[in-house]
Amino acid sequence: MKCKKIRELMPDLAAGLSATAPEVEKHVRSCAECAAKLEGVRKTMALLDEWQAPEPSPYFDARLQVRLREEMTRPAGGWLEWMRRPALALALTLLLAVGVSVVRTKQVSTSAQGISPPWSTPAEPGTAVGDLQALDKNHDLYADFDVLDDLEVQDDVRANP
Repeated sequence: MKCKKIRELMPDLAAGLSATAPEVEKHVRSCAECAAKLEGVRKTMALLDEWQAPEPSPYFDARLQVRLREEMTRPAGGWLEWMRRPALALALTLLLAVGVSVVRTKQVSTSAQGISPPWSTPAEPGTAVGDLQALDKNHDLYADFDVLDDLEVQDDVRANP
């Protein structure tokens, strides 16, 4: 039997909850590590059996009864108190939705007009970022240049027959 399987059974073995199988006893006798761990678990359980839970304060019951009476006599909050939390959650949700829609509308309107947002500044021409921005900005224009690509291929074929 493997040590991993014995470790899974150790709490039950230490407490005496399950009958010890002959293979388990044989493994525990032959494996010093498992025997030491089982002995440690048994000592821990013996210490826990000796532990006594502390007694509650003698005035605990009296204070609990007073607190319960106070809560029972407190006037009910009414429908406004009951609705406060859901109304607050709904208001925050609506505020978030309005904020997101305003930001999206502003982005769509600026992109439709060809206005770049204030946080994106154009890069210098000739740099990699500047070239990418130029390609992106003039994508529609460059998409119609397929004819030029065909002409270049034909020129190459004519030059190198």
